Amino acid sequence: MKAIGIVGSPRRGGNTEILTTHALKAIEEEGIDTELIPLAGLDIRGCTGCMACVQAETCTVKDDMWPIYEKMKEAQGIIVASPVYFSSATALVKGLMERAGYISQKNNKTLKGKVGGSLVVARRGGHNFTKAQLDYWFHILEFTMPGAVYWNMAFGREKGEVANDQEGLDTAWSFAKNMAHVMKKLAA
Repeated sequence: MKAIGIVGSPRRGGNTEILTTHALKAIEEEGIDTELIPLAGLDIRGCTGCMACVQAETCTVKDDMWPIYEKMKEAQGIIVASPVYFSSATALVKGLMERAGYISQKNNKTLKGKVGGSLVVARRGGHNFTKAQLDYWFHILEFTMPGAVYWNMAFGREKGEVANDQEGLDTAWSFAKNMAHVMKKLAA
């Protein structure tokens, strides 16, 4: 079994990556393999609406998305994490969600039945909008989404500040533990 944590921040080593790494450690403690997938520095563009994926499991946009989509298909658990940019997920995350979601839905629902959920980090506000945006994606693709002790969000602006948000860290840990529990139950 494997869980992946996709970090949609364009900044390496930032708060979103720190929070996602923290969550993946909770999953690793449960004996599940994990992989952190930062999107920083990658070229991931939005969907062009060409509909090639309706005919076959493919995408005409030639960028760095396809290897990530393949890892999403192989994983049993998926976390998508994003910092808040103007009350929304980053363009990197949105491009990945658009295309991976479309390809999955049009090709035997390749992501259906996986366990997953979002993590969101912001300086001050916009968490709820961004979390809802990400969670709607998980819902429409028919993921199983475990809960946590609170919404899966944390506060931080400058690199490393999220480490001072103990409630945010505890929430991410709770979510990840619940995610591992559900993954194991579904695999039994």
